Amino acid sequence: MAEGEMADAGKAAQPARLSVVSTATDGIRVLTLAGEIDYDTSQTLRQALDASETPCPRIVVDLSRVTFMDSTGINLFIAAHRSLTEAGGWIRLAAPTEAVMRLLQIVGVDAVIDCRETLPQALNN
Repeated sequence: MAEGEMADAGKAAQPARLSVVSTATDGIRVLTLAGEIDYDTSQTLRQALDASETPCPRIVVDLSRVTFMDSTGINLFIAAHRSLTEAGGWIRLAAPTEAVMRLLQIVGVDAVIDCRETLPQALNN
């Protein structure tokens, strides 16, 4: 039983596996992500993508430092796309790593959400 308690304590002490830095460029919110996008980090990303208080929200998500993404990330991006479009805005995904881009292509997200090779491309109309 002591081993289980130690494992739980070790798990609780783990640092966040996803960091989000939010900046703005020409009225576009730029979210720079680093780490893993999965169920355990979904709340961090969900909060960052929330633009419910912004009229005509525009968001670019820089994925260049994302090392892993599962279906949780796909679902969050689809939900964000839906809500931002309904609010008269948009979302673009920028500079996905090869593994992340492959996932986006396999499930067809790249046909729904604008994906650009670089951050500057995503920021330009």
